[in-house]
Amino acid sequence: MPFAGHPDYGHIGALVEDLLSSQNKSEKQQVVVIGQGNVALDCARIMAKGISHLVDTDITSSALEVLKNGVQSTVVLGRRGHVQGAFTIKEIRELTKLRKEGVNVSFLVRSDELDLGMTHASEEELEGPGGRPKSRIDKLLRQAAESFYDESTLDEKEISLRFLLNPIEFLPLDDDPSTLGKVVCERTKLEGEPGNQSAVGTGEFETFPAQMALVSIGYKGVALDGMQNEGLFDPQRGVVKHVGGKVAEAAGSKGGLYTAGWLKRGPSGIIGTNIMDAKDTVITILKDLAKQPIYKKGGDIDKFLKKRGVSVVTWSDYENIDAAETRIDRKRTEVQPREKFTTVNELLVAAGV
Repeated sequence: MPFAGHPDYGHIGALVEDLLSSQNKSEKQQVVVIGQGNVALDCARIMAKGISHLVDTDITSSALEVLKNGVQSTVVLGRRGHVQGAFTIKEIRELTKLRKEGVNVSFLVRSDELDLGMTHASEEELEGPGGRPKSRIDKLLRQAAESFYDESTLDEKEISLRFLLNPIEFLPLDDDPSTLGKVVCERTKLEGEPGNQSAVGTGEFETFPAQMALVSIGYKGVALDGMQNEGLFDPQRGVVKHVGGKVAEAAGSKGGLYTAGWLKRGPSGIIGTNIMDAKDTVITILKDLAKQPIYKKGGDIDKFLKKRGVSVVTWSDYENIDAAETRIDRKRTEVQPREKFTTVNELLVAAGV
């Protein structure tokens, strides 16, 4: 969805708007989000809030027109349990606060699914090293599960966080084979050792009506040509092999290679995680530079790009974009941070390139 205003995805808005309006008037508008990381929860929260509660943010005006008053029902589901979820307590807490903030969104969690996921191995995961954040999440989710007892207490919109459900099939509408109508899931159970539990099918199924499904399961790194042959990449985890951010066996003629972010540790964490991750790599680089320079001067990058006919947006050009996006006459409200440009041409004109 075009929340961020990325120029390559502006066309998605019209498609989403069509999908969200495709349900029968007698049916509840529902979106299924597959995945249980922070991005999945962010998608659910933003879709539920609607225009009135997002107007002061930097979400693009075109995206707000699509969201209107917010999606009636959003189901966020994953094949393992809440102890294995990749979300952080901050994102869960944001969902628990929606009702208090006046957004009229109920956050629903099923206590039976929390119990089903609490295997002996899950209990060991909570009690072991690094288990404290997960224990806090477990407590918060159980509090949320106790908050709603029957449909009479529900708000006009809802976000359901479901566990131990593996999506196995997308079914079309009965009268339109080109449009999504349902998501079929198989109930799973957890098997395996602490930290390495797998979701195993039980033969029990549940079907969710859905006008749209979003897949938010993270991105697995892919090796560059030659990396696997040289033993520099772990294809199972989708990460570059490294020590403190320094790519293994990458010194010498290669001049030293370093990695950070998801390619270093896998698809997990938040912005703060990336900051610490990057600092770790930078410390390694500085230690290597203190020993001896391990790079070779490659020449003037500006001349190189000019020779190839590559147009460059400099930092100064970006500052022009920033100033243009934050002009008061572009913003919906005084407190909106900015109204983003959503096409490459608009960005280049604003940059003065």
